[in-house]
Amino acid sequence: MPLHRHFTLTQYLIEQRRRFPGASGDFNALILDVALACKSIARDVALGELGASVPTDEAVNVQGEVQKPMDVISNTTFIRTNEWGGHCAGMASEEMDGPYQIPAQHPRGKYLLVFDPLDGSSNIDVNVSVGSIFSVLRAPQEVIDSGRDVTEADFLQPGAKQVAAGYALYGPTTMLVLTVGAGVAGFTLHPSLGEFMLTHPRIQVPADTQEFAINASNSRFWEGPVKRYVDECLAGKPGPRGKDFNMRWIASMVAEAHRILMRGGVFMYPRDTKDASKPGRLRLLYEANPIGFIMEQAGGRASTGRQPMLGVAPSSLHQRIGLVFGSKNEVERIERYHAEPAKSERESPLFAPRSLFRD
Repeated sequence: MPLHRHFTLTQYLIEQRRRFPGASGDFNALILDVALACKSIARDVALGELGASVPTDEAVNVQGEVQKPMDVISNTTFIRTNEWGGHCAGMASEEMDGPYQIPAQHPRGKYLLVFDPLDGSSNIDVNVSVGSIFSVLRAPQEVIDSGRDVTEADFLQPGAKQVAAGYALYGPTTMLVLTVGAGVAGFTLHPSLGEFMLTHPRIQVPADTQEFAINASNSRFWEGPVKRYVDECLAGKPGPRGKDFNMRWIASMVAEAHRILMRGGVFMYPRDTKDASKPGRLRLLYEANPIGFIMEQAGGRASTGRQPMLGVAPSSLHQRIGLVFGSKNEVERIERYHAEPAKSERESPLFAPRSLFRD
């Protein structure tokens, strides 16, 4: 049956499963549980201050970041929705110090679920789009065979090992964007049916763009290749790129990623010198890798600037990393700039390019 816009998420997953006649159905069930968690979070986000279950106190997570009340609620929703079905061997989240063990009363499965339950939660108070990001990995065979508790090391798999990744966007409409390794599909939540309906069957990121997203307030901390790229974009049509660029910054990576999937662009949250102890701002396992997988499956590219994002070997559960993703030709240009010798090593400052963003 050909895919069409009236497919539900369940029908889409069944169609994908038919490519693997021996599949047990556990994978589909896991994705549907994740989708259920996203529906619940969408409802809570939409209620805002009207939600009776929203606590008023704030805590600090393992990242040293203040947890908004909805961060805690969303994390609990993901756990409660996905711990009981027998599909997960364990879970990990931005909001938890270590791996979450499946309670003894529930069966354990063969997948690891990693998630950021509410990306961009600082935007909730000003009613800007936020979202949830998730990644699915296969548990090591030894974990599946023994049924033992998962450890941090079990999650430290490069992004290329992901079997699924996606995000939910809580905006004017609620959308679920998903890849199971066969392209990228977008589903819109039908408010009356309560079903995710296939509305964007084969999302592709345009290879070229005239739009970039970066937090310009960090410009004094950027490395040379990033400064060079932004300077060239800002120079516009008279500059070396020969065209004008628009700059965007929402401060919600799910919203940034969705805009790029819909119309192209490049997003940069690169490594910088702001805090030497943090080689980047975004988290590798539950932000950079799933977004990177989605971008690559949609014909885009994701990188650290120095190497493909999906090839990075993780070293810790909450590892931070620089991230560049979006339209393929622009990301490759940024990678070329990183590969070239630093201009500061061969230029006299007297003749160096001038910019509003130079130190």
